[in-house]
Amino acid sequence: MDPMKEELLQKLRGKLIVSAQAYPGEPLRHPETMAQMARAAEIGGAAAIRCQGLADISAIKGRVKVPVIGLWKEGDEGVYITPTLRHARACAMAGADIVAIDATGRPRPDGLTYAQTVAKLHEAGIIVMADCGSFADAQRAVEAGTDIISTTLAGYTGEREKTDGPDLELLTEMVAAFADVPVICEGRVHTPQQAAEVMQAGAFAVVVGTAITHPTSITGWFNLAVKGANA
Repeated sequence: MDPMKEELLQKLRGKLIVSAQAYPGEPLRHPETMAQMARAAEIGGAAAIRCQGLADISAIKGRVKVPVIGLWKEGDEGVYITPTLRHARACAMAGADIVAIDATGRPRPDGLTYAQTVAKLHEAGIIVMADCGSFADAQRAVEAGTDIISTTLAGYTGEREKTDGPDLELLTEMVAAFADVPVICEGRVHTPQQAAEVMQAGAFAVVVGTAITHPTSITGWFNLAVKGANA
């Protein structure tokens, strides 16, 4: 393994990664705001930051010292997480240390297969994280030589039922089958207890986003609890 890649991965082993993203139309949707959020997460102990969009990647890379996992969302259906080779290259150019891409078998907008995309990114020395929605996605990603695989899309592609919390079943299957590839758990990790559970299940690292960096959702959780108590 490349020494620089190995050093980067070791920074993530057994650690918390924080996803700092805001959706279109939200008050916090601004690169500087996301950079401040990322810096706050770093101070709190985040070992890496996952973020979306070229402006956010660039702003966050300039604010934190920990590795940045970058992606570029375009569209809202099908393959929209870093959907093409062009998007992935742009994320790396913006400063992403690792580029996250959709690893499903769905058609990619540029006509390339997932494996072809990974091969071209590796030619450029870019470390790739596969956002998987099923075990078949993870297998495809590993066969393509992907550097990191994750459960990011579990429950969002129609291949698996959406669980209330993290998809521990898929995580366990991936960890058991792909011992030589870092398996990151991402998706619906909403409590410290759930974060501990996925680590105990063998995750290489865990990504937490909404529960840390999305105050609108967090406020909604508390609001529902208060309404329920008053009912």
